[in-house]
Amino acid sequence: MTAEAPRRLTIDIYSDVMCPWCLIGYGQLTKALAELEGEIAAEIRWRPFELNPGMPPEGEEQEAHLQRKYRRPAEEGAAIRGQMKAIAERAGVSLSYEGGDVAPPAMMWNTRDCHRLLTFALEQAGPDVQTALKLALFRAHFNHRANLSDRKVLLDIAAENGLHREAVKAALDDPEVEARVAAEQARAWDMNISGVPAMIVENKFLIPGAQAPEVYVNALRRVAERSQPGV
Repeated sequence: MTAEAPRRLTIDIYSDVMCPWCLIGYGQLTKALAELEGEIAAEIRWRPFELNPGMPPEGEEQEAHLQRKYRRPAEEGAAIRGQMKAIAERAGVSLSYEGGDVAPPAMMWNTRDCHRLLTFALEQAGPDVQTALKLALFRAHFNHRANLSDRKVLLDIAAENGLHREAVKAALDDPEVEARVAAEQARAWDMNISGVPAMIVENKFLIPGAQAPEVYVNALRRVAERSQPGV
């Protein structure tokens, strides 16, 4: 008797590299997919969503930015970051600085070029390479506090993940790549996505926020059942 092949689903994740909950959500999703191994297989594609599209090239210190944006005191911000780090560890990912003895200030950067790079990577190299690149950008931001608005930093990360440096350099200035980033962000707003992560399964089922692994397991099983031929 031949074993039934796993049901294949597409998962489009709207996210920003500056977003800790996006990394946590991916970690939780990965745990869910491990539990669903042999039952459901997923093709993950990353879609652009800028949390701070007006961020200047020089960036902004993270805590000052969050205090200004959410009007919360520093003590509350420190408590929230501690909670997020603990949740991230349980999800199998890290938000902790790992770059050396003295940590540089945590910063927020303009991520438009990151989204251009990720859009190009998906088109030219496919979803697996795009996911590896996305995780490398998360590591650069959270674990090494790299300046992700610096094109040299992006080109180095892209090359380390198998992309041609000159092709990436051209893509960052390609108006067609820029138009696709803009169109995908507009699509997110058309779907009433106002926060990330937001996962769209099979182009129509929305799972908002960073959920617990069991929530993803149950949601993906329901989608798989509802998207079967004849259902």
